[in-house]
Amino acid sequence: MRTELSTAMARLEGAQRLKLLLCSRYSHRFALFPGVRSFSERVSSQSVTSKPPEIADDHLIYTPEHFALKEALRKLIDQEINPYVDQWEAEGTFPAHKIFKLLGNAGFLGVNKPVEYGGLGLDFSYSVAVAEELGNIRCGGIPMAIGVQSDMATPALARFGSEELKKEFLLPSIMGEKVACLGVSEVGAGSDVSSIKTKAVKKGDEYVINGGKMWTTNGTQADWMCLLANTSDGPPHKNKSLICLPMNLPGVHVARKISKIGMWSSDTAEVFFDDVRVPCQNIIGQEGMGFTYQMLQFQEERLWAVANVVTTMDNIIQETINYTRQRKIFKQPVLYHQAVHFRLAELQTEVELLRSLLYRSTAMYIKGNDVTKLASMAKLKGGRLARELSDSCLQYWGGMGFTSDVPVSRFYRDSRLLSIGAGADEVMLGIICKYMDTLPKK
Repeated sequence: MRTELSTAMARLEGAQRLKLLLCSRYSHRFALFPGVRSFSERVSSQSVTSKPPEIADDHLIYTPEHFALKEALRKLIDQEINPYVDQWEAEGTFPAHKIFKLLGNAGFLGVNKPVEYGGLGLDFSYSVAVAEELGNIRCGGIPMAIGVQSDMATPALARFGSEELKKEFLLPSIMGEKVACLGVSEVGAGSDVSSIKTKAVKKGDEYVINGGKMWTTNGTQADWMCLLANTSDGPPHKNKSLICLPMNLPGVHVARKISKIGMWSSDTAEVFFDDVRVPCQNIIGQEGMGFTYQMLQFQEERLWAVANVVTTMDNIIQETINYTRQRKIFKQPVLYHQAVHFRLAELQTEVELLRSLLYRSTAMYIKGNDVTKLASMAKLKGGRLARELSDSCLQYWGGMGFTSDVPVSRFYRDSRLLSIGAGADEVMLGIICKYMDTLPKK
């Protein structure tokens, strides 16, 4: 293990990045924090969170290292992101290259990715911790864009990609030097991934790509796309491949930036491909396995989305409590009306139930279990609860809730996507029914 540790240190020497965890089977922890000495000191002193130490010690899946990671990320959010969120929301975009570089330098874009490609080599529970903390960003668009980079466009590449592809695309994405996007959805093929039409036809040692992608997060700023395309005329679940596609190639056209009802600061693009030529070695893993690879990463993607939204829901409830405590109606604070404080208690209870499902799913997943059913349940519940909670809390803000000036109205707009993206509610229900064996037989 000493040799492995020395090798990891040598590979990452000089990079000003947050490094966390190299645990042996005997629970000896080695932490590498070049350039972030105060973070390391907090771990060693066990002062890793603003929460009482017993909470960290008794957490279902988090260790003091998890809380130290969250604390370091929270400081970055408070200093480098939240002060500018209102500006980026108004502009309809945020500087992805700048923010991703900050996150990459600190190690937050590859917490569960291999150390040899700039990651921290941790298990998925650390990605959940990061997703939770990103929920403290005061909008939904920026966390979503970060999640696309760290947990949607790169997982298949990290697991199945060649050494060359990992060096060219994965490493700079983890370091924040390149912005990634995911090219899966199309007009008429959103939740039904198997029905995509984009084709990549092999000609010699290249694929020639024609088609288009819709609702592409990071699409106007991305340096490369993890593209799902049909590479044969076989069955729809066996004819697709994932391809690393540089966005600066001839024939790649970012047709337009899509205007959305929410997630304003996240740029979303419609992209077309006109005889785009990509080397055959840019395929991720085996040809024809793209659909399978995409389905595998949906477990992580859906759990990541739930982890992100539970923190925001906590914050919205607390801000609603603060507002209704000082806002008066009929000579008493709005909060003092039983209908209000009872409803907020109900909503907080629902959030805690969702969080418990998230932690159970994560604990099972990092042990190697298939949690497709549980992740689908969490995603379904997360989307529906976000809609219910944002609507109820907005109501208690009265006229202020109908303005664009308060967090609850932003959450009301942004959170609606959770019941649509990464598989609509109805798709989640279908998956759950499949695992319950209640779907009608064909």
